[in-house]
Amino acid sequence: MTTRPPNLVDTVHVRLLVDNFAACFRFYNAVLPKLAGSTLAKGVEDGPYARWDINTATPQLALLDRGIMAAMLGQENAGTVGDPSLLCLRTADVDGAQRLCEEHGATVLSPARDRPEWAPDTRIAYLRDPGGNLLELQCSPD
Repeated sequence: MTTRPPNLVDTVHVRLLVDNFAACFRFYNAVLPKLAGSTLAKGVEDGPYARWDINTATPQLALLDRGIMAAMLGQENAGTVGDPSLLCLRTADVDGAQRLCEEHGATVLSPARDRPEWAPDTRIAYLRDPGGNLLELQCSPD
């Protein structure tokens, strides 16, 4: 039995199951380094898997072709219902992050706006990446 690399133990990250792997790969490969400081650790645009890490030690986000996961689970014809997840990207500049995401194919659901009812100095935007996954861009004091 082999030992798992230390960077894959005791970590939590989101794995998005995507239908359009190449478009999602290009999107996250463009925005994650600028918005979250992560770098591509594994994978290529052709898929079916890719992962971005923080400081080459902590997995932050992974993509997996939805068909691969469905086949692994024996659910090839299950389809999808609703949002399988929400990815929250915290940033000091929600408006700039929204523009960056739009430049790389995101669709804005709710443009950047202040949310003082949630907390002082909180600004939020909601978007969908090219694969339809829900994103929250957030700036808040906590």
